[in-house]
Amino acid sequence: MKRFLFFVFLFLFVTALSAQNVQLHYDAGKDRGYLTSTVEMFKPDKYGSTFFFVDMDYSSVPGIKGVTLAYWEIARALKFWDAPVAFHTEYNGGFGQWSSGMVKGAYQINDAFLNGLEYAWNAADFSRGLTLQAMHKYIRGKHDFAFQLTGVWYLHLLDQKVSFTGFADFWREDNVFGKNTTKFVFLSEPQLWYNFNPHFSAGGEIEFSSNFGGWEGFRVCPTLAVKYTF
Repeated sequence: MKRFLFFVFLFLFVTALSAQNVQLHYDAGKDRGYLTSTVEMFKPDKYGSTFFFVDMDYSSVPGIKGVTLAYWEIARALKFWDAPVAFHTEYNGGFGQWSSGMVKGAYQINDAFLNGLEYAWNAADFSRGLTLQAMHKYIRGKHDFAFQLTGVWYLHLLDQKVSFTGFADFWREDNVFGKNTTKFVFLSEPQLWYNFNPHFSAGGEIEFSSNFGGWEGFRVCPTLAVKYTF
């Protein structure tokens, strides 16, 4: 209960003070059918940029009410020069809850610390842009030395009425599925939004993943969503 209240207060705090957008997704993927909220912020400054997001799942788990999974990422791009290359540092982590009959438990999403370089390109009118990252990845309890490659993009069309955004990650991580052990994970979440005005949008995303989130092999999970931008 204390953990749940902590994340509720965190959600309200960042929503009220600094979040650039709040999203609510209905996950229509196989064996899903639940809501996910996302609080997201991106803030550039003269020394680079700061980005974070907080995801919370509200899945239907017998005996558990409210948040069943909480996950966040925070990243900083840092540079003291005019070139489009910056130093990138990042943290990922979270936890979840599960229930089976009368037995309940919790699990941790392994902390990950990433450091590397990123290249950013933006059109002069900021109608489109692309960021590429190459990073060393330390996964607590798994890998002292792994890697992650990331691409992030945005594209605004039709006088900014339509926005196509998203990311793609590919990283090294051992995961055991029965008798099989996989060594790499892929995750991409392209989003398509129709912007009714500068604040309110409707659309969704499609999650493409491989060996991610406890599922072996390739998986496609679509969502329907609304977004409010501050």
